[in-house]
Amino acid sequence: MRVSEFDYALPPELIAQHPAPERAASRLLHLDAASGRVEDLAFADLPGLVDARDTLVLNDTRVIRARLAGRKASGGRIELFVERVTGAREALALIRSSRAPRAGAELLVGDSARVSVLGRDGERYRVRFHENVLDLLERHGTVPLPPYISHPPDAGDAERYQTVYAARPGAVAAPTAGLHFDRATLERVAARGARVAHLTLHVGAGTFLPVRVEQVEAHRMHSEHYEIPQETLAAIRGQRVLAVGTTTLRALESWSITGRAAGETDLFVHPGFRFQVVGRLLTNFHLPRSSLLMLVAAFAGLDNIRRAYAHAVAERYRFFSYGDAMLIERAA
Repeated sequence: MRVSEFDYALPPELIAQHPAPERAASRLLHLDAASGRVEDLAFADLPGLVDARDTLVLNDTRVIRARLAGRKASGGRIELFVERVTGAREALALIRSSRAPRAGAELLVGDSARVSVLGRDGERYRVRFHENVLDLLERHGTVPLPPYISHPPDAGDAERYQTVYAARPGAVAAPTAGLHFDRATLERVAARGARVAHLTLHVGAGTFLPVRVEQVEAHRMHSEHYEIPQETLAAIRGQRVLAVGTTTLRALESWSITGRAAGETDLFVHPGFRFQVVGRLLTNFHLPRSSLLMLVAAFAGLDNIRRAYAHAVAERYRFFSYGDAMLIERAA
């Protein structure tokens, strides 16, 4: 397949720049892949669509304050984007600078905290902090909003670009399907008899990268770390699995392929993929020509997704991370 098959026209004003006033106040487009039928709902209707047959699986990763402003020892300004924490004091990072720093260079960030450049790893740098990475980011970092959100991050983003169940720091992008849940909605889901389980996949910066190849199958995903607790594996056994977000789906389907409940995944889901675990997917609306759009096309069928997205544009749904939600029922 060609990447151009996953393009669509989106009016810029439909790209949500801010979240809905309340988490559960978003809209919900319900797509049944077997029939192609779409239904316009509110996210508050979601609990009524689940029952004791369902297990909702949530990604409990927590977004870190990954962007740090700083300077070289010579005084030149830099921006350091921590893409992945690899140890208590080490990370893989993107560095924006007028001149690429060399191995052995010293950088100063935050309150003049020192960072040593150890070397390159592809587009990223291996760096060592002289204190705990997460502590420093919490004090001096800023929220890494997606590039299509035009305003600088503020205190509201620090709260709303984070799920209410976020627990394990390590992501540089939010698992955005989960942003719609508040505590009351989760309680209503449980009251319907549905189980709620968790896993962790630390979302990397690769989620924002465009697909640069012409042929879909030639695209390669960045690797991300995931962990699925044994209690979650027990909770999905014999149940209808509703994955909250594409990251949750990729972790569960990675486990089904490899048999590993923890590890690294670079699973690229595109049309032709055979799903083994997930039967229902809650997700947001995704960028044209993106790997995430290819994933939902694999799940629902490309023609169904084209029609559903055209409907969403015509009905003025809000798109991307701070936008509205979509519940897809996979055809058997």
